[in-house]
Amino acid sequence: MKKYIYISGFMLIAFALSFSFGSCRKKGDTIAKVTVRDTANVIVPNARVILYGTSTLPQPKPVERRDTTTTNSSGVAIFNYNEVYQLGQAGVAVLDIIAEKGDMYGEGIIKIEEESENEATVFIQP
Repeated sequence: MKKYIYISGFMLIAFALSFSFGSCRKKGDTIAKVTVRDTANVIVPNARVILYGTSTLPQPKPVERRDTTTTNSSGVAIFNYNEVYQLGQAGVAVLDIIAEKGDMYGEGIIKIEEESENEATVFIQP
């Protein structure tokens, strides 16, 4: 009789643990990729790209987030927003984009969705 109690207790604990470990999931990467091109639609390596938020309140607050990087040899700037997004959060941000290299300049906008690669293209011109 004791043997059945031990076995059923063990099975109950194993069953409960299987549900508790199965419900934990690792969040996916939240990435923003900005491709910079010139007016001839040619990729622009080593362009400076800035992503920043703009306040939508009636009395604007200072910008809380401003990230800067340069494009790689493929003309793509990559930003990682894993630390910004929290599991269960609906949406992450809508950010303005500034891209510049030398005397060329362009602007755009990107919507950052959770746990996905978000892409935008900015065209720069003199």
